[in-house]
Amino acid sequence: MLPYRKPEILHDVKEIPHVLQEKTCSAVLLVTDQSIREHGLTERLENALSKAHISCSVFETVVNPTTDVIEKAVNLYRQDHCTALIGFGGGSSIDTAKAVGACIANPGRTLAQMSGILKVRRQLPPLFAVPTTAGTGSETTLAAVVTDSKTRHKYPVNDFPLIPHYAVLDPEVTVSLPPRMTATTGMDALTHAVEAYIGGSTTAETRREARAAVRLIFRYIEEAWRNGEDRTARKQMLLASFMAGDAFSKSYVGYVHAVAHSLGGMYNTPHGLANAVLLPHVLEAYGESVYQKLYELSIAAGIAAEGDDPERAAKEFIRAIRRLNRTMGIPETLPEIRKKDIPVLAKLADAEANPLYPVPVLWDAAELQRFYYAVMERKKHNWHRKAAG
Repeated sequence: MLPYRKPEILHDVKEIPHVLQEKTCSAVLLVTDQSIREHGLTERLENALSKAHISCSVFETVVNPTTDVIEKAVNLYRQDHCTALIGFGGGSSIDTAKAVGACIANPGRTLAQMSGILKVRRQLPPLFAVPTTAGTGSETTLAAVVTDSKTRHKYPVNDFPLIPHYAVLDPEVTVSLPPRMTATTGMDALTHAVEAYIGGSTTAETRREARAAVRLIFRYIEEAWRNGEDRTARKQMLLASFMAGDAFSKSYVGYVHAVAHSLGGMYNTPHGLANAVLLPHVLEAYGESVYQKLYELSIAAGIAAEGDDPERAAKEFIRAIRRLNRTMGIPETLPEIRKKDIPVLAKLADAEANPLYPVPVLWDAAELQRFYYAVMERKKHNWHRKAAG
């Protein structure tokens, strides 16, 4: 009954100018980041826009975009009389473009006033999402995650107009993604698929997409990580990310994301990294409530077979996640976590997840604290040195 829609898929950034011309858009704001520009990833697009006589203003955003950063992008959009937006990069670039669109559609309203659910309401300017990572799913979701510049609180803005009008799944812009980023963003996509599948608000379509995404990720993530030039692996990971993003935009996520968002807000922890480290811990804590669904995902991943014991298959699925992390060099801990911050972090995660996320098991802030302790860096005890002294 809700107005979900899928973005129209384009397969090459060179298709964007033609679409803009059809919409009589003569000036566009390209939102990307410094690293992507320096690596020349936007060059093909910028050249194509220039040949089509479309003015392109470029704004470089930051990891975990803040309200101050977004305000600067909004000012540039207005100053240069732009009429369309292109988010080119990972989740931060695409989320910034979405947030700019929300502000343009709602002059006079702040992002804080649009935080939560269904508060944007008005249609955004034409919005293109060009993911350079296969993981965030931002190219298909109705969410943008924003960090308040003053409080460092990270909050989502969720509404249907934020779904990009076009998703550009071009493997050429992903081939130079470093192995570490390939790994963590790929595990981000896996987290989207898994949390969308195990929650309590799934549909036949989201379950099908989540299973397909899991199958592709387990098949292609290591190949993309080992050889970034493998266009087939890159293309399949982009497709997996798109399907996982579509699944979780309709079925929502769970405590892995809530905890990860709190870490991103306080420490700027990369979202994919946090998800990858947290995912096996949260799945283990869910216990038997998710055995059947993880068994089904284990079959999709090629880990288990029909007729296997669900509990055993579920636990093997979690072990397989840990093996993927270990193989690709993803750490088991996050050294930035400070013990004194954990109560505040857990309250932020609790406020985000409850009662919004359809999680398999309900936990409060006190119970969520265990996950921060689980992934804290463990310092070696020096009692033996003291004893020797």
